[in-house]
Amino acid sequence: MPQNSVRGQGRGTFSGVEPALGRGRTDSPSEGAGPKGAEPKGSGPKGAGQHGRRRPRRGHRVLRWSATTLAVLILGTAGAGYLYYQHLNGNIEKGERSSGDSKANKAAPNAAGQTPLNILLIGSDSRSSDENVKLGGSKDTRGNPPLGDVQMLIHLSADRKSAAVVSIPRDTRVDIPKCKDPKTGATYPATNDIINTSLARGGAGCTLATWQNLTGVYIDHWMTIDFAGVVSMADAIGGVEVCVKQNVWDRPMPGVPGGSGLKMTAGRKDVKGKQALQWLRTRHAFYSDLGRAKAQHMYMNSMIRTLKKQNVFTDTGRLMKLAEAATKSLTVSEEVGSVKKLYDLGMQLKSVPADRITMTTLPTVEDDQNRNHLVPDRAGAEKMWQMLRDDVPFDDKGTPSEKKKSAEERVSKDPAAADDQIGVLVRNATRSTTLGPVSGRAGAISGLLVQKGFARASADTSAALAEERTVVRFPSADLEGDAQRVAKSLGIPLSSVKRSTDVSGVTVVVGADWRSGTTYPKQSSPKAGDLPSNADEMNGADSDQCMDVYKRYRW
Repeated sequence: MPQNSVRGQGRGTFSGVEPALGRGRTDSPSEGAGPKGAEPKGSGPKGAGQHGRRRPRRGHRVLRWSATTLAVLILGTAGAGYLYYQHLNGNIEKGERSSGDSKANKAAPNAAGQTPLNILLIGSDSRSSDENVKLGGSKDTRGNPPLGDVQMLIHLSADRKSAAVVSIPRDTRVDIPKCKDPKTGATYPATNDIINTSLARGGAGCTLATWQNLTGVYIDHWMTIDFAGVVSMADAIGGVEVCVKQNVWDRPMPGVPGGSGLKMTAGRKDVKGKQALQWLRTRHAFYSDLGRAKAQHMYMNSMIRTLKKQNVFTDTGRLMKLAEAATKSLTVSEEVGSVKKLYDLGMQLKSVPADRITMTTLPTVEDDQNRNHLVPDRAGAEKMWQMLRDDVPFDDKGTPSEKKKSAEERVSKDPAAADDQIGVLVRNATRSTTLGPVSGRAGAISGLLVQKGFARASADTSAALAEERTVVRFPSADLEGDAQRVAKSLGIPLSSVKRSTDVSGVTVVVGADWRSGTTYPKQSSPKAGDLPSNADEMNGADSDQCMDVYKRYRW
């Protein structure tokens, strides 16, 4: 809806888990995409793929790796000679960063001028190459649209002293925005579906936009890696230690076909090559997708510790082998599609100590629309997203200054106009994945603003949007003071005032956190390390982790 002709336009208008088996899940090579409510086609980390621009011979991509380590592996290669540098550049495949509608914007710099860095890791179950069909099976799904089975967000703090990783289970139902596939030009309307389908609706860029809308976190880059890349990288590293409490054999069972094929005895063991891939694909023996995420986190942490111990950067031959394997395996968003840019990225990532890396899984609950699916646990999920948005460390090992409760609120230097001269549009965005919209919220809040003296406030009467948190958006720097004045009058924190090119004037977006009343509910600021109890956190320095094996898969 167009913004009213008010002062705004005159000043500028522009930016411990229950077994999944009991819930009807399978991991068969022949799984098909059934109707809504059935296991989606090819869902399970069996194939490899990426839905952006790529050489035809390469398969779709699948993540089974730590972006932190992948970037570190490439460090130092720029000095190996121009031709070799160009060769490595030629290995890297690239795709469009974002291909969907998204309103997230970069965080404002802190007092030192630093901003957080966010990288999305995406995996696909596609079978678009002989190599990946061989490793992942399921020939009958070859050529089907890829599904993003593994999705993890790496958040590097603004001061580069801590890192957080959040996984979202593939069957989590979320809002997926309108996306355009950069390869085919096909446009997909917005929908509400499980998150792994986003990859088939516009490639990795659509998955990125989905995450941005879900979290409110601006994501700088995405990276993917395929099955074959996992195997070659695991071999190049020479093995990563993992642990199971009982003998495990993830194999087909009556009524539950498929399985990764992982077979190993109880205790600790270094896995590499195909066995490393099997470890990362195993979910039945680890109870569920949530258990699989935990096993992947264990592997990633162990891999990081292993690389820190190895003499990688002084052993030229070893470094070149790792750089070759990494660049052949990577597909990245185009803005980091060179060795130099990956080198710069690695320099930022490599210095985080293991004990300041925290692996987590999004808190979820069973979907009341389909018990085979999940939805975000609203309170826990929003707390986690707020920590990321406000750059609050997931661990409590920082100095007192690093443990600040939330991001500093920057007061605009732009003076606000008189209240009755500020044009304000109010939108209803109270719908969420788990809750329906509350009618009349835009009218109620715009009426409140009029009572407070904002005579030019009006309600947007279009259909309700979906946003978890109430925000005040403004299009240009000269309206920041006005936006902050509106937020202050409503009791909305200044950290929720955001610049956005999606609005033409000051716009209040009433989110799912303000579903009733005219007093904005106070939001508690999370402290460092104060994660939700169901985030399944794992510290990067914890080498004592060991996976429990579901009884049916012991031998």
